[in-house]
Amino acid sequence: MLIPVLIVVAVVGLTIAVLAGASIRVLREYERGVVFRLGRVIDQKGPGLVLLIPVVDRLVRVSLRTVTLRIPDQEVITRDNVPARVAAVAYFRVIDPNRSVLEVEDFMAATLQIAQTTLRSVLGKADLDTLLSERERLNESLQQIIDEQTEPWGIKVSVVEIKDVEIPERMQSALARQAEAERNRRAKVINAEGEYQAAARLSDAADVIKPNPVTLQLRYLQALTEISGNQGSTIVFPLPLDMVRPLLERGASGESDGDSEPEAAAEKPRLRPAADAPLPAEREPLPGPD
Repeated sequence: MLIPVLIVVAVVGLTIAVLAGASIRVLREYERGVVFRLGRVIDQKGPGLVLLIPVVDRLVRVSLRTVTLRIPDQEVITRDNVPARVAAVAYFRVIDPNRSVLEVEDFMAATLQIAQTTLRSVLGKADLDTLLSERERLNESLQQIIDEQTEPWGIKVSVVEIKDVEIPERMQSALARQAEAERNRRAKVINAEGEYQAAARLSDAADVIKPNPVTLQLRYLQALTEISGNQGSTIVFPLPLDMVRPLLERGASGESDGDSEPEAAAEKPRLRPAADAPLPAEREPLPGPD
């Protein structure tokens, strides 16, 4: 008699324990519970202890923490017909647990698909230079578009970042040549600008030295003093123009005198007899035979 009673008590106690386990849920601080009672949604539950009616209520847990969604590598053809492989990452979180459960079957998979299609669409409208140099603007555009599409699901996309861009090797070589040419152009422009500034400074220095020629001689001596500090250098001393100019003038004057003598001799008129000078007497003819 006692054994059947114990068996009944044990069965009842086990049933109560099972029902209690099915009716009690504990939600963490970052979790919320969407409760379906006979298929209809009731008030949102959590965090903490949640009591459910066994067999009647069903609880769906939803995490409110930010989720890191890695977007797989996407094959993209830019607007200037350059193939590229782009990888990105998105950060989002659930702000409305009820809509995240009711409006979409799997919000994680749905957000991933939206991110992939949006990434290909946006980057396909951009040039390669824009993709490489204006990532911040593209990130903001991706974030706004994805957030607008996921907002009806109760999901907030906070950040989208392009983390890797791979281009073909031949395109990398072309970009390297382009960068080298740009550097050479800048170097030539800088050198030309330096020559222009140096010429302007030399012109100013010439204006300063021009009133006093002795300043140029002092500058020669200063240059010699600076060069003489190196024992292995050969010093070429330029002669001052004041010392060379008299020699040049003397040589020029000597050449002019030598050239004038033949010209004077050539131009000297020849002497002719005067018109009124007496002519020599003509000889008388010899007498012939009678």
